[in-house]
Amino acid sequence: MLEDILNRTRDLVALRKEKFPLRKPEILPANGRRFADALRGGSRINLIAEVKRGSPTAGFMRPLDAAATAAAYVEGGARAVSVLTEPHFFFGSLEDLEHVARRIEAPVLRKDFILDEYQLYESAARGADAVLLIAAVLPEAELKAFFQLAVHLGLCPLVEVHEPPELDSVLKLDPPVIGVNQRNLKTFRIDSKAELVERIPAGIVRVIESGIRDGDQARKFKLMGYDACLVGEALARSDDPAAAVRKLLE
Repeated sequence: MLEDILNRTRDLVALRKEKFPLRKPEILPANGRRFADALRGGSRINLIAEVKRGSPTAGFMRPLDAAATAAAYVEGGARAVSVLTEPHFFFGSLEDLEHVARRIEAPVLRKDFILDEYQLYESAARGADAVLLIAAVLPEAELKAFFQLAVHLGLCPLVEVHEPPELDSVLKLDPPVIGVNQRNLKTFRIDSKAELVERIPAGIVRVIESGIRDGDQARKFKLMGYDACLVGEALARSDDPAAAVRKLLE
């Protein structure tokens, strides 16, 4: 499944590069600092709420208006919004990212499989404040190059890890935000490595991702030392996104 996603992503990026060549001088710097700042502090865990129509494990869950859903998340108390832009397996789009960035004041994370520097330029051009970089799918040298380019563009890199060796490599970058994903990218099942939080130095924003379904779990991760959680499916299935966020944060 992962190889299928990565291969499809490479093909799509190649098509977009040919059809929409970027005029780099016209891309305004993003404001990535506000993404990290929004996730710091507070007595309860800070929430990154995800605009999500489906996934490889859940299939297509429901149609939604990305901008309206994001606005409802923020109304409910989300500190930031993640927008899935992968179209074939997660049913997202770059248009979703652009519409959300125009609609809300809260910082916006582009969540996708970033495999080409072109995707970083288009993230900034479409209004993202932050971008996901997945250590498991990028060679160490490429991860470093993408990280540096993201920072140059004003994007905040949320660098995602799954295993201790990945974390060791990522810490060399001194990233502002590290995400620990509980989902195994090879099986797409929850395979928690949440205890990795103990190895992430103070000062780095620590985000727990995947498999979080209720407030009890969110509180547990806050007590473990996480600053924020990224929640998608549990919110996406709700008919009232603002109420679902409030309930999770109670």
